[in-house]
Amino acid sequence: MERVALVTGAATGIGRETALAFARSGARVVVADVAVAEAEETAHLIETAGGRAVFVRTDVASSADVEAMVATAVREFGRLDYAFNNAGIAPRGAPIAELDEEVWHRTIAVNLTGVWLCLKHECAQMLRQGGGAIVNTSSIMGVASGPGLSAYSASKTGVVGLTRSVALDYARSNIRVNAVCPGGIGGTAITDREDNKADMDQLKMMTPMGRLGTPREIADAVVWLCSDQASFVTGQALTVDGGFTVW
Repeated sequence: MERVALVTGAATGIGRETALAFARSGARVVVADVAVAEAEETAHLIETAGGRAVFVRTDVASSADVEAMVATAVREFGRLDYAFNNAGIAPRGAPIAELDEEVWHRTIAVNLTGVWLCLKHECAQMLRQGGGAIVNTSSIMGVASGPGLSAYSASKTGVVGLTRSVALDYARSNIRVNAVCPGGIGGTAITDREDNKADMDQLKMMTPMGRLGTPREIADAVVWLCSDQASFVTGQALTVDGGFTVW
């Protein structure tokens, strides 16, 4: 039986690489994002390589969008076996006294509530079909933090707690839920922004391996967490960070 994978934030970077990795593993892929042109390109890359993909425009902060996204997976491919809840934003930070309230609300809405909504609808479908595997994107800033990161760090720490709770909810229902916590990763829409260059250079220097990671390295970890090779792994937050959090 062909498996079906859903990837949010699949337009570029880690999301695109993971969508491609799922396709290489033989899965049919639902590509979800708000960036229409880039996400359609991801789906096209999968189809060109001989896989099957469908794009659905999804704002993960919208319950209606997320419900429609999962319904699209079932309508197009019949089921949902794997989900990678990866969509997120990283606005420029500031000390909390200077942080705009709207930045806080939007960051939490996308990075945390968006994952909650995805989990809600994905788990409902997986319960109906008898199981599945889910990975949520947190961050090293979900297990550590830094100055000016109150909104981002709170959202990503929340993802870790949410992952653990939902993993316990459905541990006996054949649904595994884990998180991946990327360190500094090059080649993404967030890390390649010009206003992030100095921060990424500093992160590279602080990483024991002396380099940034690649989207493919995160994608490989996600696909493994969803695979039968990780069949006894649930409720975990896997850091893929070149040793950054070992300091």
